[in-house]
Amino acid sequence: MHNDISEILFTEEQIAGRVGEIGAAITRDYADAADEGIVLISVLRGAAIFMADLARQIDLPVEMDYMAISSYGNGAKSSGVVRILKDLSSEIEGRHVIVAEDILDSGLTLTYLLKNLSSRQPASIAVATLLRKKTLAQAKIDCKYIGFECPDEFIVGYGLDFAERYRNLPYIGILKPEIY
Repeated sequence: MHNDISEILFTEEQIAGRVGEIGAAITRDYADAADEGIVLISVLRGAAIFMADLARQIDLPVEMDYMAISSYGNGAKSSGVVRILKDLSSEIEGRHVIVAEDILDSGLTLTYLLKNLSSRQPASIAVATLLRKKTLAQAKIDCKYIGFECPDEFIVGYGLDFAERYRNLPYIGILKPEIY
């Protein structure tokens, strides 16, 4: 797998440091909500690793829940069609929600998800994305917490995949074009 990576963008240590900073910021920002806690929602499968690490860095009560949403299939570009494959198990009405996203690329999937979650009337909703790609055609999404800005390349590792491979790399790197 490592030979399929053309460049490492963010090392395991850089990721751990930045996730710690985001966790500390969330702890500060939601200190007044300590009694009721927050609901972290991960978009499976890519963001599961990020959310697990992030939850351990938040010093508040945290409930974790998961949604599975598809817009890529096995391709390298978003299909533009968004489907909910697994919905939340928890009620979020009146609760503080933070969506833990692995990467903000086109923003199509996240735009759909935020509209869906907002219709359930949470007390607040925020986005924590590990990566935000620098793309011109990106949907306008307010991300309260951004781990890293990254180039418009095909990124894998730390939960991000190509055809379900490379998620277990401890770093984030650019996949060689001949692979996809």
